[in-house]
This record gives sequence, structure tokens and C-alpha cells, in this order.
Amino acid sequence: MRIKTVILILTIIFSTMIIQNHLYTCTSAIINSSASDLGVPMLWKNRDTGYLSNKIIFVNEDPYNYIGIVNAAETSGRFVYAGLNSTGFGIINTVAYNLPKKVDEMHDLEGQIMAAALRTCRTVDDFEEFIRQNLGEALGSWANFGVIDAQGRAVVFEVHNNGYKKLDTTQVPKKYYVNTNFSRSGVEGKGAGYLRFEQATALFNEIKAEKITHEYIFQNISRSFQHPLVKHPTHDELRKQPQDQPFWLNIRDCINRPSTSGVVIINGKKPGKKNSRATLWALLGEPVTSIAVPLWVEAGEVPKALYQGEAAPMCAEALRIKKIIQPFSEGSKGNYMNATKLINKKGTGFLPLLMKTEREIFKATRKFLKKKHSAKEYAKFQEQMAQKALNTLKKIK
Repeated sequence: MRIKTVILILTIIFSTMIIQNHLYTCTSAIINSSASDLGVPMLWKNRDTGYLSNKIIFVNEDPYNYIGIVNAAETSGRFVYAGLNSTGFGIINTVAYNLPKKVDEMHDLEGQIMAAALRTCRTVDDFEEFIRQNLGEALGSWANFGVIDAQGRAVVFEVHNNGYKKLDTTQVPKKYYVNTNFSRSGVEGKGAGYLRFEQATALFNEIKAEKITHEYIFQNISRSFQHPLVKHPTHDELRKQPQDQPFWLNIRDCINRPSTSGVVIINGKKPGKKNSRATLWALLGEPVTSIAVPLWVEAGEVPKALYQGEAAPMCAEALRIKKIIQPFSEGSKGNYMNATKLINKKGTGFLPLLMKTEREIFKATRKFLKKKHSAKEYAKFQEQMAQKALNTLKKIK
């Protein structure tokens, strides 16, 4: 009887931990080069976490340098939550709550796994071998990993401590996978993120074949506060909403949600093209409160606005702006966003300004990338774009 009681208590505790962790989940896509407008493999991740203060860091390593998104308090480069290295190898993850897991196994080490992969892996095959060699209860994985390389490959690995399944984007009709917090090889109907999965899938389905771009994902998917079951207003509908009438939305189950700490989109190297450069686009903060900027490993550094100080300046501004639309912190009230602060009839909402600045950065970057550049030129350009974004954020009151 006592043993049964202990087991029941442990089960309740473990279930509670899972429910709490569901608040800090992610939404992503792994895209084959044939589905991309630029003809390159792509990765997208909206990072959801309890650590809302994030930075982007450059890590000088052997054999491969890399850049990635990290918690502001942990910048050693040994825990990375999405990143790109000097060979064009990129990696992201989402936790998969329906994969096998024992209570006493190691878990939540995906950041450590991705940092190790960025330091040592050049190809998708290298990552598969890395996982194979490290399988066991100490691996600490309960996740979907998205991986791309310079050969143009884009693959999902559904990894638990004692096994994995590989899903190649070439094997599905649309040539991409959308992922949230369940694995296709896991227990059916279990896990989390089904509402976000439905919404993200619907938005990707609106894109014409071979036309997926980072611009579209940032502007239309990563910032989405639509809900597949509950009617939320569109941007056009909010433009009819009076400025002085708050329109509260519960965005807990939306793609853009209170726990979203940043967005990373990686445009990989173009297969077969010599001297091709991969780009990591980074947005620090909740998507509707911030602006994406381009980064390159070849620059050998990241802009000061993305890493300097106790809190990266861009992230600090985004967190300040977040309080304008989400002023509550008491319990579930923190899930509510005042949408009229984003867009309204009078035109005083700040979202159009953010998106306009971002489009200007997209346009300037496309032009910049038409030519070859030195490391100093990459560093200078990304610094300019980051400063442009930061200046816009500071204007919002």
C-alpha cells in the first residue's frame, strides 16, 4: 500500500512538472531547400521559456565557431537553444512531451546537446552519429531536433535517451515539417502544442510551393496571435478598434505567446554554390515587441545590442514594450494581451512601425547579400541593422 502511495505521489509530481513545462514550449519548422524561395535549407524556432532575458553570442571554438541564442545569465556557449556554425550546420529543438521517458532519467539537456553539436558537427550525418554514440540515460534528451547542413539537407531527429527516429524533409510532399511539443513517433494524442501546430500548419499552407521566406515567417507566422478554435481579430479588424477601448486576448495557446523569448530563423548555405553564406536572423523578445536582424558567423562577432550588459539592450527594450501590452503578472492574467496597443483605429499602435522597420532591414539585407563581403563588412552591416532596430524600439512609449 505504501509503495502504491509513493508511486502515485511521484506520478502526480511528475505530471505537474510536465504541465508547468508546457508553459515554456516552442514552435518550429524544418524546411528543405526545394521549398525555399532562396533555394536553401531553413530552420525556424519561436523559443518559449521561463528565461525571458536572452542574448545572442558568438563562440570561438575548435573545430567550428558558432552563433546562437542563450539565456542572458549563461553565456559560456555550452548551452545554446538554436544556432549556426561556420560550416553552415544549423540546429534547433522543441521539447517533445510524448516521447519515452523514465522518471529518474536525465532530461532537459537539449541546450548542452546543441552546443556540442555546433562545436563538432558539419553535416546531418555527423549529428546522427553524435546522437548514436551518446544514447543512454545520461543523454538528457526529450526533444525534436531540426538540423540543416551545407549540402542542403533538412532533417528532423526525434530523440529520447534510448533511441531516435529520423524524418527527412525530402520524404514529405510539402518538403517541410512543422513541429511543436509532440513527436510523430511518440504516443499518439499525447504531448503538447497541438493548437499552435494547427495554427502554424494553416499559415504555412497559405504559402505557394517553393516560396517560403524568412520574411513571411517573421511577419506572418512568428507574430501570429490567431487561435484555431477561438476567433481572434485580424490586423484589419483591429484597425477598426477604438484606441481607448482595450481588446484583451488570451494568447497562451498562440504562436506569439507570453513565454516567447525570441525567434531564430536560419537560411542555410546554397547547395553546390561555392562561398555561399548562411544567415542567422535573430529577434530578441516576444515577436510582437521586437525586430529581426541578420547575423553571420563570418563576422566573428555579434552586434552589441544583442549581447552587451546584464541584459542585451534589444531584449531589455522588448521586455519594456511587453509590459505595455501585457501589464498583468498575477497568475493567469499574465496570458492576456491588449491588442489595441498593437493596432488600432487611430493608428497609435506600435506593431506597424516595428514591421515597417523590419521590412526595411529585409530589403537592405537582400541588396547587401548580392555581393561578396569581408568579415569586417559583415560585422559592420549587422551592427548597423541592429542599431536601426534598437533605435525603433526606443521610440515606442
